[in-house]
Amino acid sequence: MSSLVAYDDSDSEDDSLDQKEEGTSASVQTVSCEQNQESAGCSDFEVMSSSASLASDQAVLGYHGCTSGRSSSLLHLYSQPQSQTDLEREYCSESKDKIARDSAAFCSLPVTQEEIAPLQAPSCIPKSFSNGSNPTKRQLSGVRPYIPKRQRLATSVETTDPKYPSVQVLGSQSKESKIFSDVSARVKPYLAEKPRAAGIPRRVLMSLGGHQGPVNTVQWCPVPHVSHLLLSASMDKTFKVWDGAESGRCLRVYTCHSGAVRDACWTPSGRQLLTGSFDNMAVITDVETGQQAVKLDNQFKVMCVAVHPSSPEVFLCGGYSSLVKAWDSRSAKVVKVYKAGIQQTLDILFLRGGLDFITSSDCVSRDSADRTLIAWDYQTTAKVSNQIYHERYTCPSLALHPLEESFVAQTNGNYMAVFSSQKPYKMNKRRRFEGQKVEGYAVQCEFSMDGTILASGSSTGCAHFFDYHNAYMLHTLQAHSQPCLCVSQHPILPATVATCDWTGEIKIWH
Repeated sequence: MSSLVAYDDSDSEDDSLDQKEEGTSASVQTVSCEQNQESAGCSDFEVMSSSASLASDQAVLGYHGCTSGRSSSLLHLYSQPQSQTDLEREYCSESKDKIARDSAAFCSLPVTQEEIAPLQAPSCIPKSFSNGSNPTKRQLSGVRPYIPKRQRLATSVETTDPKYPSVQVLGSQSKESKIFSDVSARVKPYLAEKPRAAGIPRRVLMSLGGHQGPVNTVQWCPVPHVSHLLLSASMDKTFKVWDGAESGRCLRVYTCHSGAVRDACWTPSGRQLLTGSFDNMAVITDVETGQQAVKLDNQFKVMCVAVHPSSPEVFLCGGYSSLVKAWDSRSAKVVKVYKAGIQQTLDILFLRGGLDFITSSDCVSRDSADRTLIAWDYQTTAKVSNQIYHERYTCPSLALHPLEESFVAQTNGNYMAVFSSQKPYKMNKRRRFEGQKVEGYAVQCEFSMDGTILASGSSTGCAHFFDYHNAYMLHTLQAHSQPCLCVSQHPILPATVATCDWTGEIKIWH
């Protein structure tokens, strides 16, 4: 007589194919037991059958044989109640003695009647064996039901994208981080109010550390409801976004450049960042995900970048070249080239409307008056004026007044000069802002949102604040021990500024 061995049947042919793909074959169903926890070691045995001992009986046995120093192997039988069938009746009619006698033949170790006495004969065959067409009913202790491969693949498992650790991926849908999710509690009360007059900060609110090289610039996000975000660009090849209003946490670090990041700015939407680096690249990066939307090779070290005010998809790049290139981020192509006989471009400033822009260079020579500041026509690429600044000082930075038709230029002569932003862009010789020291550093200057206060850094580490209309110095902060390269005034919060220095330190003042 041949004995029967229970196999794990599948629901469909698809499940059988899935089992083959997983490298598993339809094998004898094994059942684990929880017995003899203090045993020194356990060995699993497969279900065995004997045609000689079980002549007319068809039984399925699953057990663990456990050996220890003080006891022999115990036989465990598993069963669950089920509807009576002929096979079950035949199986259940067997006596305890016959089961013990037949089972003992399967084990190499002797099994005594005393060991089997506590084990009651099963009343029926386990469900998983008698009803193989329904694997969902498998309820044996210690047995994990088989899940088809297609069902496993359809189940979404939450993972983390290794390229962007802060972005969680749920299946094919991305889960946004919290950079733009909440409005800062410190900024929120000022959103519904009318803009207040700019104030002078008096004390430090927090100090932000993390950059390993000089921080060239810091900028608050121009979008009011997320203006708590602070951008910093450093010579350590990274640029970062911080919570500069409350926690001071670094929200994201961007490492898409292989050279020092010389300049960085927000796009008008506040969702992307434009950066220029000494690796010749200009990159537009998504603030939330860190993905690079555009990466363009200028074939020269980029010193300055500027986004067109009315066409955000267009931006300018200048640097260690006599050329200034205009790129279209949609096509990733150069759309315009501006040629000037200069050594390098230090800064670019779009005038109101974006029809014209100003470039400054470090060209210093006896006949350099026509190349220090140049006004360009954006559309025709022609020089509008090159007789703007006639003094022999370079201008490392430029700033446009938010309300009036004027702009200022930071000069290496340790003063800031005022110019008209309308043709012919003449300099106001009666008004200049003095007191700060530049001494060859790329010290930046910036207006407050209402245009009443002009702020500037200094090579002495100070932050200077001037009354724009009277050219009178209002206050001086000893912000850093090293050269203070940038002072950025918050667009909403009154009397709140961010400063950065040559050692990589960033401070928030209020």
